[in-house]
Amino acid sequence: MSLPVSEETFEAEVLQRSRQLPVVVDFWADWCGPCKAVSPALEKAEAAREGRVVLAKVDVDANPQLSSLFKVQGIPAVKAFRDGRVVDEFVGALPPARIEAFFDSLVPSRADELLAAGDELSLREAAELEPRRADLAVALAQARLERGAEDEALEAVEGHDGDFEAAGIAARIRLAKAGVARDAFAALDRGEREAALDALIEELERTQNHSRDDLRRAVVGILSEDPSWPEAKSYRRRLSIALG
Repeated sequence: MSLPVSEETFEAEVLQRSRQLPVVVDFWADWCGPCKAVSPALEKAEAAREGRVVLAKVDVDANPQLSSLFKVQGIPAVKAFRDGRVVDEFVGALPPARIEAFFDSLVPSRADELLAAGDELSLREAAELEPRRADLAVALAQARLERGAEDEALEAVEGHDGDFEAAGIAARIRLAKAGVARDAFAALDRGEREAALDALIEELERTQNHSRDDLRRAVVGILSEDPSWPEAKSYRRRLSIALG
């Protein structure tokens, strides 16, 4: 539930409170149609974070000094406060997904917290909360691979074929089940990325059957894990040559 704030209460309810948890302030007016459109999404985003962020509302007509102090020139103007100062803001009626992202930048979602925890039980709960997120599916699949549960890992990444890492994991499991490139994946599990990629590309160069596409997906998936890796460009070039 949003908290009405005035010029008299702003110091305590926003600036001081923001030293304990983020406060999102919605500068609005009763005559503003876009303000009424964005308000439900703001309230939903606040409620979803279960007390980890406060939503406050400032009527710009009733509080002109606050509007002037924070340079509000158009409404709705939404400003996020932390430690007594503005740390992020937007103007206009953003779509709900953008508003959720705005709140996520202030307070991680429950799924993000579970992802950070990193254990398989937490990752499974995170994937159930946000089943469309490929990063959660990939993390869950990797956790299952660590204990050798290939079928469960494959199940985790099903439906995420458009994500390179997810597709790479699925390809890895299919190849391993077919007895292809198991040594390469064992090297990968030991943290020997270059040895794994060398072995996979060499296997691709030797192979002329249906395994080629999965070998390609596996290589691309590994390279997608860390796009900034200095050797990635060289391995992409080698992959392109191997594919002919």
